[in-house]
Amino acid sequence: MSAVSSPLLAAGSLAASHGTQREQLRAAAQQFEAIFVRQMLAAARQASFGESLLGGEAMQTFRTMQDENFADIAAKTGALGLASQIEAQLARFIAPEGKG
Repeated sequence: MSAVSSPLLAAGSLAASHGTQREQLRAAAQQFEAIFVRQMLAAARQASFGESLLGGEAMQTFRTMQDENFADIAAKTGALGLASQIEAQLARFIAPEGKG
């Protein structure tokens, strides 16, 4: 990747407020993993085995919130390892620390 020229980058305020490129990459990889897990859980929940006794819109909202929370925790803890693999693959394209 080539360096981006910007007044924010020149002043260093972007790196100060958003972290180093590696930290930004790690955060983006974790966010991607969380989105991926959410999609997997949503697809799994579409499988229906009949009418639920505790159904309804409130339960569906609760399950969605539960899945989102689970996905965020799984991504932050590295439970599936997807974020670390994405980070490792894309880290090759950023400049080493101190040489940006």
